[in-house]
Amino acid sequence: MIEKKQSWIESLLVYRDIRMIRILLLGAISGFPWVLIASSLSLWLKEEGLSRSTIGWAGLIFGVYAFNYLWAPIIDRIQIPFLTKKLGHRRGWIVLMQIIILLSLVVWSLINPTQNLAMLITVGLIIAIASATQDITVDALRIEQINADEGKSMAAGAAMAVVGWWTGYKLGGVIALFTAEFFENLGVADYWQATFLILGVVIILMNIGLMFVHEPIETDREAKQRETDKLIEGKLGSSNIITNFIAYITGTIGGPIISFFRKNGFAIAVGILGFVFLFKIGEAFLGRMSIVFYKEIGFSKGQIAIYSKGLGWITTVVFTLLGGVMAMRAGTIKTMFFAGGLMALTNLLFAVLAWTGKSELLFAIAVIADDITAAFATVAFVAFISLLVDRTYTATQYALLASIGTAGRTTLASSSGALVDWLNGDWGTFFVLTTIMVIPSLICLWFIRHKVKIGAE
Repeated sequence: MIEKKQSWIESLLVYRDIRMIRILLLGAISGFPWVLIASSLSLWLKEEGLSRSTIGWAGLIFGVYAFNYLWAPIIDRIQIPFLTKKLGHRRGWIVLMQIIILLSLVVWSLINPTQNLAMLITVGLIIAIASATQDITVDALRIEQINADEGKSMAAGAAMAVVGWWTGYKLGGVIALFTAEFFENLGVADYWQATFLILGVVIILMNIGLMFVHEPIETDREAKQRETDKLIEGKLGSSNIITNFIAYITGTIGGPIISFFRKNGFAIAVGILGFVFLFKIGEAFLGRMSIVFYKEIGFSKGQIAIYSKGLGWITTVVFTLLGGVMAMRAGTIKTMFFAGGLMALTNLLFAVLAWTGKSELLFAIAVIADDITAAFATVAFVAFISLLVDRTYTATQYALLASIGTAGRTTLASSSGALVDWLNGDWGTFFVLTTIMVIPSLICLWFIRHKVKIGAE
């Protein structure tokens, strides 16, 4: 039976589903903490006089995102006292993590960075751990909003999740930068510390919005996980406290990995993992140092907020939704090839900006072009790994794939500041190198392109 291809209008109408609004909010909740430990922390340290290398290495706190799959099984099974009963399993975990982030911001508001750098980074690490833990639940709740057989809705949901993430990150960044500049102009000495208290209010508002996101009530996930545990217990030959514990650990951590390799085959699974690890490394190197570059080239916090955050958010929203439609119609594989190529080319615009000097027009063009390609790349990537997961292990398997992608972006990109220093501040050459970094991932994708069938392929 040949399925009639949807028109562009019909594809766009998928976004009218009320579930997409809920996914949008979940994305915003997931993206907002990156404002705190990425752009805000980097600029705070820069304005306190710390070196580019220090700022870059401080980004190692993002490494926890690469390992959050290790505790994903715990989040799938353990309930939070009081919160789970009142809010539901997924929302209870999210609210707990939001409370931890909120308390961390209060601590940050009391810290002097130059005198307590170790404590500042430690609190940043706590925020990163809470955010990475929250992401496990947010992603699982987002995927579970949509049925496993709704491929086009999953692509649309991926687009809305990306729009939400960038909404939390970009608009959160606008609030952070303008608030910091406002307090600075007022003559407040610790203007960043005061800003973090305002950002805490944003977290409270997001938790209020979370109450409107419903959790699916019907699920056979727990029953299937118990079946796996009993199967392993049977293989162990006896049933006691020790064998039950071994079965639990093996089933919840080993089960998702075995399922993934069994479904795809060893060679294709390795190819998928290689692509996931490498895909956005170049973008991560650029992103980690971009706000430092903007500051060094002479742009103010207000200009960065307008061009990089404000205009960037509008661009990201529009082209993420279009990217979702493209993924629905052309398939995620083709969309990732298209976005990966453009992602490499747009990095060269930043090299041109570095070589020609400060230009608001070129800055706007570079930022908008980068946001367009990042939007297409991210929505295709999220749809890709969302469609690969086994619903028996939604949180754990998605967290595993997302963590592998994050590992490439965080662990390797943490050396971005050191690379700029090694190049003696040659930003142009740095951005050319970020362009070259995109190529290995596209080679991996080329080898698996005909063997991975997802979406509208």
